[in-house]
Amino acid sequence: MIRILQFGRIGQVGQELLAQAPAHDVVLETVERDDLDLTDAAALERFLDRAAPFDALVNAAAYTAVDRAESESGLAHALNAEAPRLMAKACAARGVPLLHISTDYVFDGTRTGAYRETDRANPQSVYGWTKLAGEEAVLGAHDRNVVLRTAWVFSRGGQNFVRTMLRLAREREVLRVVDDQRGCPTPACDIADALLRVAVRITRGAESGPQGVFHFCGDTACTWADFAEATLEEGARHGITARVERIPTTDYPTPAKRPANSVLDCSRITSVHGIAPAPWRSRLPDHVDALVKSL
Repeated sequence: MIRILQFGRIGQVGQELLAQAPAHDVVLETVERDDLDLTDAAALERFLDRAAPFDALVNAAAYTAVDRAESESGLAHALNAEAPRLMAKACAARGVPLLHISTDYVFDGTRTGAYRETDRANPQSVYGWTKLAGEEAVLGAHDRNVVLRTAWVFSRGGQNFVRTMLRLAREREVLRVVDDQRGCPTPACDIADALLRVAVRITRGAESGPQGVFHFCGDTACTWADFAEATLEEGARHGITARVERIPTTDYPTPAKRPANSVLDCSRITSVHGIAPAPWRSRLPDHVDALVKSL
């Protein structure tokens, strides 16, 4: 059995990590921000000393309020950049790998095709810049560390785009949804599976270059309007009958700028770890079924 510490247990990916760990022969011990100030270096060191020995640390904690980060840049930086820096430093001192979740929003969206790990990052928002700073800190601390960039996360619980569309569709006949931003919806269950598989390979001494940045997301790109329509197709089975009106980003201004294209190329994680992109469309029906029950 492999013992892994997990920071962040209440988010979408955090919950899925807990659910899936036993199937990977992983003993997962979780820590939340209420239990430990992740920006307090001394407290973090004391905690890790008490928790030792462990084989790896997975950081699923983050500031994810993309628009609010524009006015809360200090808090976003503390959680997305400073906390990972302290984790990475502490893990490096103990010779333990850190696996860290990042985002497609580190890119500016100007590329025509899918973004590769080697493409230049150029965030367009405070959220994106703080996540990039966290990536750099993690990668610079230890050569066994991993950054997993993902996108458009949804799950059977928590707050996400699918839940929002279903809730609004119960209240309105028409949903106006942006149709000029492209990305890849990604089920949190598949992100958790990918993280655990990579963590197991690292801790067991895989020799095929497991460290560095990896992209992992849904297998088919779409726009937010496409994603909304796919969600409502499933919602129709529950009597949810709203329709989608496709609009440009200019008709739905937000404090934070989103990339027009944030499609990720997942070929590296497939070639190195044998992990295929997430089949998001086939996952959608059971996610919608679960979310409808909780509305």
